Amino acid sequence: MSATANPSTNASANDDSSKEERLKQYLIDRAQDGEMYFKGKFISEDVDLSPKEIGALMVKLRDSATELTVEKWSYTGATTWRVEPA
Repeated sequence: MSATANPSTNASANDDSSKEERLKQYLIDRAQDGEMYFKGKFISEDVDLSPKEIGALMVKLRDSATELTVEKWSYTGATTWRVEPA
């Protein structure tokens, strides 16, 4: 039995990381002048991610992004997120 990692698993992890970085950079750029509010479905085309992917990544960014303050703001038809520079 080999101890090497599965290449498809590594590619998936790298893909998730690049998606997270892409979303984080988009939010940093948009929140430069102060807080912003958004729903994933309205920015999904801008960041080339599905609203579901954005929601999952926002939960990660809330805990890991030191450059941003991320807050789940409200839910009406879809989650609204509040983002501001840290």
